[in-house]
Amino acid sequence: MKIYTKTGDGGETSLFGGGRVSKSDSRVQAYGDVDELNTVLGVAAAAVPAHFELELIELVQGRLLAIGSLLASPNPERVVTSLSKATITETEVAYLEAAIDRLDAELPELRSFILPGGTNKAALFHWARVVCRRAERSVVALDRNERIPPMVLAYLNRLSDLLFTLARSANHRAEVPDKEW
Repeated sequence: MKIYTKTGDGGETSLFGGGRVSKSDSRVQAYGDVDELNTVLGVAAAAVPAHFELELIELVQGRLLAIGSLLASPNPERVVTSLSKATITETEVAYLEAAIDRLDAELPELRSFILPGGTNKAALFHWARVVCRRAERSVVALDRNERIPPMVLAYLNRLSDLLFTLARSANHRAEVPDKEW
C-alpha cells in the first residue's frame, strides 16, 4: 500500500468511520492540533536527557493517538468499538493528576509566573504546553457543534498542567532554576 492516495488533492480528507470533509473543517483542525501536540511531545521526549519521564511521555502519546482517533470520527462510539484502545476515561485523567502530584512534590513552591525556558528539554515541554492549550481550544470549538466525549477536554486540560510541571521538573533535575517574572 502506498503512503499517498491522491484523494486529498482537492482539499478534502476522509474521516475515520466514513465521510469526507474539507481539510479546513473544525474536526480536522482539532485532530490536527492534537497530532501536532503529539509530535512536539515526541521532540521533547527525544531531547537530552532522553530517559527523563519517558514511560510517562510515551503513555501520553498513546492517549493522544486515541484522542485523535475519537476526534477524526463523527461517531466516537464506533471508533471505540473498532479500536478498543481509543478510550479516554476518568482513570486516564487521574493518572495525569497523580503524575503532576508526584513531580510537583520534588519542586520548589511556585510563587510567581515563570518564563518558559531553562534547559532545552524544559523549553520543549513549555512549547508542548502551549500547543496543548491550542489543541484544547480547537476541541472546545468543535464541541460547540459536535458531541465530543467530555473526558477528552478534561484530559487535554490536565495534560497542559502536566506539561508545565514536566518543564519545571526538567529544569529542577538539571539544577537550572526557573526564571521568575
